Amino acid sequence: MATQPSRWYRNAAKPLRVIMQSVTRKDWHGAEHLPTDTGFIAVSNHMSYADPITLAHFLWDNGHTVRFLAKASLFTAPVIGPIVRGFDQIPVHRGTSRAIEALEEGVKVLKRGDMIAMFPEGTLTRDPDFWPMVGRTGVARMALSTGVPVIPVAQWGAQRLLPRYGKMVHPIPPKRITVVAGPPVDLDEFRGGELDAATLRAATDRIMATLTDMVAEIRGETPPETPYDMRKQGDAK
Repeated sequence: MATQPSRWYRNAAKPLRVIMQSVTRKDWHGAEHLPTDTGFIAVSNHMSYADPITLAHFLWDNGHTVRFLAKASLFTAPVIGPIVRGFDQIPVHRGTSRAIEALEEGVKVLKRGDMIAMFPEGTLTRDPDFWPMVGRTGVARMALSTGVPVIPVAQWGAQRLLPRYGKMVHPIPPKRITVVAGPPVDLDEFRGGELDAATLRAATDRIMATLTDMVAEIRGETPPETPYDMRKQGDAK
């Protein structure tokens, strides 16, 4: 059974929720796909430093205490940094000896029946048209090692509230934020076997393809045939 949010968490969430209701217009769908009887990983595309707030708004209003597994630099970012620190989120120290700590903490959270929200791309998309990039394999590793479902949650609109890499919020006029949760990504064929690099990559690609299809439906546009890959572009920061 999921743990209940602390009094501090509930009290801190109230003013943030009021702010979000004043600067956004909700266009939310698919909340019925969010599990209520098991831990799960909610994955989303990443276009703006406002994404964690808009995603958390959707999840919190639908009854879920949100914990993010996010890169450590986000904890010092404008606007979102103080919020993620205050809400006791989980930093990922990529490229360091501490990187494994985040996954270990995430597994503990999931096994006790709580949920984690993650951005599989690991950073803001570098795609010039905001399409999801090739994802990192951390989500797949956690999902396959714990057996919890992965719920895709596509977003569109947060980049208008806070532009990519922007420091200034644009609250007027209120921005329409579309958030759509879908059914669990089908990872059954990857479960029960060895978590080798090929398995993790295939599972990750399926998660990202699902998110991309959902974003395409929201936008009414066709995504690129090949997603942006920072490794091939020499842009791994």
